[in-house]
Amino acid sequence: MKNFYHLRSYQMMHRIGVTVGAAIFITGCASTPAPVEQMAISKAAVSNASSAGGNEFAPLLLKSAMEKMDGAERAMAEKDYVRARQLAEQARVDAQLAGATARSAKAQKAADALQEDSRVLREEIDRKTK
Repeated sequence: MKNFYHLRSYQMMHRIGVTVGAAIFITGCASTPAPVEQMAISKAAVSNASSAGGNEFAPLLLKSAMEKMDGAERAMAEKDYVRARQLAEQARVDAQLAGATARSAKAQKAADALQEDSRVLREEIDRKTK
């Protein structure tokens, strides 16, 4: 009876070992897929930030996004997909911030112009009522 349990324990350990080994082998063989979608999303974000006035209102952020996008493209060419994904994600975030900064600056500029127009109108009204 003792030998039976010893044999059964050995078989179970052997099966576990084979299963773990197979899992490690399969994981090792699986490669990281190319971040094609992330690259496209990041390129679009950089383009949107540029269109939103990033060059004028957030030049450093836009430059950072463009440099990271270039780095991501180089990493893609070198098939370093992990680094490409990281740089593309960083480029997207920088570009989104540049775009938001540019839109905010444009809105502030428009608000300032509207406030100035309102001030001029008030002065004109005050001058005519006197």
